[in-house]
Parts: sequence; structure tokens; C-alpha cells
Amino acid sequence: MRAMKPAESGTLELHGFQIGYEIFGDPQSPPVLLLPTWQIAPSLHWRMQVPFLARNFRVITYDPPGIGGGERTTDPAAFECDRVVDYAVGLLDHLGVAQADVIGISMGGTWGLWLAARYPERVKRLALLGAVPPEWAYGEDPTFWEKRDRYEGWEKRNAHYWRADYDGWLDFFFHQVCTEPHATKAIDDLTKWAQETTPDSLIASVINHNLFPKMPFDEIFEHIRCPVMLIHGDDDHIADIAFSRRLIEKRPEWALVIFEGSGHLTHGSDPVKVNQLLSDYLGVPQPKRRSWARAEGRKNPRALFISSPIGLGHVQRDLAIAHELRQIEPDLQIEWLAQPPVTQVLAQHGQTIHPLSRLLASESAHWEQSAGDHELHCFYAWREMDEIQLANFMVFLEVVAETPYDLWIGDEAWEVDYYLHENPELKTAPFVFLTDFLGWLPMDRRNGSREAFLTADYNLEMIKQVERYQRVRDRAIYIGDYDDLVPERFGPGLPLIPEWAAAHFSAVGYITPFDPADYADTEARRADLGYDPQRPLIFFTAGGTAVGQPLLRKAIDAWPLIHRDQPEAQCIVVAGPRIDLQHLPQQPGLTIQPYVDNLYEHLAVADLGVVQGGLGTTMELAVNRRPFIYFPLKNHCEQVYHVAHRLDRYRAGRRLDFAATTVEALAEAALETLGADTRLYRPFTPGAAHRAAALIAELL
Repeated sequence: MRAMKPAESGTLELHGFQIGYEIFGDPQSPPVLLLPTWQIAPSLHWRMQVPFLARNFRVITYDPPGIGGGERTTDPAAFECDRVVDYAVGLLDHLGVAQADVIGISMGGTWGLWLAARYPERVKRLALLGAVPPEWAYGEDPTFWEKRDRYEGWEKRNAHYWRADYDGWLDFFFHQVCTEPHATKAIDDLTKWAQETTPDSLIASVINHNLFPKMPFDEIFEHIRCPVMLIHGDDDHIADIAFSRRLIEKRPEWALVIFEGSGHLTHGSDPVKVNQLLSDYLGVPQPKRRSWARAEGRKNPRALFISSPIGLGHVQRDLAIAHELRQIEPDLQIEWLAQPPVTQVLAQHGQTIHPLSRLLASESAHWEQSAGDHELHCFYAWREMDEIQLANFMVFLEVVAETPYDLWIGDEAWEVDYYLHENPELKTAPFVFLTDFLGWLPMDRRNGSREAFLTADYNLEMIKQVERYQRVRDRAIYIGDYDDLVPERFGPGLPLIPEWAAAHFSAVGYITPFDPADYADTEARRADLGYDPQRPLIFFTAGGTAVGQPLLRKAIDAWPLIHRDQPEAQCIVVAGPRIDLQHLPQQPGLTIQPYVDNLYEHLAVADLGVVQGGLGTTMELAVNRRPFIYFPLKNHCEQVYHVAHRLDRYRAGRRLDFAATTVEALAEAALETLGADTRLYRPFTPGAAHRAAALIAELL
């Protein structure tokens, strides 16, 4: 799922060929044109910049022939440098844009230079990232057409090799493009996008002197009148940084920013810094401080709390921590950076939600879009969320720029944690990182599986980040006991998860928004909540996202069989805030509710819960010693491994496989589990919210 949808998209016939284009942001905002790169990648490669820039600009992207929304052709004329430049001008004319800021990368850098030279009145400012000299693409190279028995290294830049082994070329080329460690996601994205075109289209776009721009290189400097900023990685294996230095020698007033250790695609490998540089260069207004007080006179400390929207378990424990923090620091002011469905819960509890929360891209919607029939491969869903995470981190930066917070608290705010480690100089306040989950584990456990390699690589990157910049996390708090962690390694040759966590996290125990002792008198509590103490009480619930809809439907289908055996039973279905009740069937004796505030109070008096395998709901049932059946989502490594391991330690719940459980089998299991003896559940030690708050308060 993209972090932002285009406000307008379409195709346009220009100079004999069809291009595709997309427009983002307010049509009344200043225009920014993001140029395409070589036809091996579509304009989607700008995905880390578009949501950020579109907050202040009308962002225009286009795909030339050969890729993305452009037509498919092998006519070399479609790829001429001057014609690609003319596509840009034709698109600006079509949109009624007289002048725009222009940004290009790689081949887009070449096109940007000639655009600014041929049409100087159309370019307000020019920014070039990893600019490629035109001779790299268009210059004569006889070896490109030579057929060989073997192709090694850059010999693979060859027409015959591309036609014989296109995948081999992509694998080699993109490993040269992305030279930074742990660049697997970028390489996979680029490879997937490159499959949209063909070897013959690429062959037609390079190594042809007829494609070369008509204006000689030395003349462009006489015609470019706008300011120019160059960004170049000094480990660029595609475009030698010498080309950018050559441009600066010609025009010393142009700016060159060198990214040390970066490769060719700095806007993908270092998006935060690139976005900040572009923001400054394009004159984006700085965030306005709502207030500021001299340090000497600051009386009330301020904290920013970032609460994960994946399920509602996070916000319940976060509210519990916030309550305890205010007991320790009565003057503490807490603002929340959050998104639906978390914001609804926060609003009901009278919390202050930061107004820029409205700019956050929806993580819950992305997870729901990634789900199947009670299936969600959480590792890949999270991996595909990188665009959303970067967009939301840029919002976070704006929030902390406008308010001098004394403390940042992130409950599974993985984007804040990741990008602060990548850009440690941006940390301006103590940072607390909270999590109940640590270590990606592969669902595909075969030797040599791609997933096993990727999960280990992500784990290793996190380990290296934390050990390289330990100052980023002033407190790292694990919500659980060390024994709750799966006793496995982060990957082959990597540390054991519990041992590494013990060295880098403080374990506070599981946090609940209640004390189980308050619910020991079940009958009295039922009466308080309006339930008949004498009737069996059953709950079907599947969390705060729409992912649990298949489970609810199956449970509702099983209800008539349960009800036939237990005619006095009452059943409450809690659909959650993101499931349309019209999609759930009605049954006699069953009540469907969209949302129940403080659902844990109701689950604490249930005779049976039928729930998804998420940690929040299952642990609320476990600590209150209630009978329950849970169904981990297929391929959801957290629920399948981590949550199941923790529940096994508590000797709590009955785990079933969703696909293997028929409606009849679910009804039978429900009747067997209804009112089951739970005295064997492991005792729970309350007070974790206070312990976490005490650790956090030390930083104020």
C-alpha cells in the first residue's frame, strides 16, 4: 500500500509516444517535477519523497515510454534524450505549469541538465542526485554488441546477455546500484519494477549515438540560469562522483553535497537526509513553534507518546503507563502522535492528540490490505510498509521540531527507532523504546530459504544499529519477562534472543490496564456490567483491525450449535472499529457490537473467549484466568511463535488452527472449553505499568 494516493493520474500522447503521469498534493501549491530515471525503474522509485514533498508542493511525476504508465515500445526514437526532456515540457504545458522546481536522479540527472539548458525559463531550481554522464547511456560502446561465451562483472552490460539472462543482469546491476549493507528491500523492489519492461526496450534506450542530446555538453553551462544542487554518494558504482565534481568545476556556484559511504540511490538508502536537503533547498517553511519557554523557567515537562496502531493492545497499556507516569510526575503534559483506531480510544480517555497526527499514513489499512482469509504474513507486510514508515517518521520530525519535548516515548514505534539510529544527530530528547516483540522468525524454515535469510538480515541490521549507537535508546523496555522471549537465535550465528534482550532491555513484566484482583469476584463484576451472573457468557472478538473478520464469521456460524447445547448462554461479538457490521451475519441469542470500551473488563468475567492470536486480548484473558480459544493468523510469526510461546508459559488458552477447524469442530471445542478449570494458569505479577513508568520517569 502506498503512503499517499495520487490526486490525479493519467496518460498523455506527446511527441508521438504515450507517457503516464501522476500528480500529488494541493493543485494550488508550488509545482515540483520529479524526473524519471532510466526505463529500468518507474516513477515509483520516488516513493520515499512524494508523501513528504506533497505536504508543501504539487508533486508531478511521469513515466516515459518503456516503463510504468508509459507505452511499451522498442522504437529508439521514444528514448532520445531531447524527446524525454520534451515529454516533461509537454506535461507541464498540459497541466498549465509555467515554471517548476525540478529534481532528477541518475539518468534523470542528465535529463535535468538538458531540460534546464534548453528551457531555462521553465526551471526554477534544479536538484540532481547521482547524475549520470550522458556518455554512460548514449555513448558508443562496441562491447555492448559483442557476443561472448561467458559474461563476468560489467561484461553483463551487453545486449546478448540481457536477452539471454535478463534476471541475471538485474541481479548484477541492482547490486551495483544498492551497495549499502542490508539493501535487500531496495534490490527486491527494483527487480520487481524492472520486470515491467523488456530487454529489448532497454537495449533501444542505450548505447546509440542517435539518442544523444543535440546540445553539446559544454554548451549547457552557458544556458542554465537556475540554482543547482548536486547530491552524490562517494560509493556510487554507477555514476562516478567525478562527474558531479566535473559539473562543479564548470559552475563553482553550484552546490555539491557528498554522502559518505552511500551508493547510487541516495534517495532510497538515505531518504531522511535527502528529504531534509530538498526541503531546505526548495524553501519549505519551517515548522512554527506553538510555544517556547526558557529552560530556566520550564515548570511542566512535556512528553510525546507514539502509540502503534496495529491492534488496540498497545494503546491500553500505553494509557496505563501514562497514568502511572502522571502519578510520579503530576505536572507532566503528554501529547499523543497516533492514528486510527488508536485515536478513538485516546479521545474517549480525554487525551491530547497532536494535530499533525492527521498527516500519518495508515498502518492499519496497510496490514488489512496485506491480509488474506485469516492469514497475514506479518514479516512481509511490515517489510512492504517501509514507504509508510518513512512518511510517518517525517511527520514525527515536524512534530518534534515545533515543540521542545523533554521526552519521547515510542511503543513499537519502529519507524522512529529505525530512522533515529540511521540519523542519530536528529535525536534532541531522551527516547524510550517499548516493545513486547523482539526478533523476526521465518515461517519458511527450510535450509537456505529466502525468508530465513531476510529475517536474519533484518535482525542483524537492528543488532548492529543498537550496538553502534546505544545512545539513541535511553531506555529500552521489554513488556514481559525475559523467559517470555522465544529461546531461539536471531539467525544463524547471531545471538540468542533472550540473552541479547537481557543485555539491552529492561524487562518489566506484562502490562495490563487493570489489576486482576479487581475482577476476582466475577459475579459482582458481571452484575456491575449488566450481565446476568447465572447465564454463561461468551465473547467472540478479533482485535482492532479488520483482519479478524473471517474468524468472527466462522465463530458466528458455530454459534447456533453452541446455543443449541447451551440455550441459556449469552454471546457478545465485538467486531472492532474497522469492521462493517453489515458484513457479519445475525443469529438469535447473539449480540454484535462495533466497539466496547475497556473490553478487558468484559473479558475478565467471560466463561469463554474465542479470539485471534494477538497478544493483547489473549494476555488479558490469561491474567484474569478466563477460558479461551485462540487462532493465530497463518504466517503471522509473532502470533505463531512469540505469542504462542508466552501463552504456553502461562499454561493458558487452547490453540487451534483456523484452516483446519470446521464450524462443527469450533462449536465442539467451545463447548469443551466453556467454563474450563483455569487454576493451572501461571500466576501473574501485577504492577508492570508502574515499573515501566518508574524507569521512564528517571529521564525527566
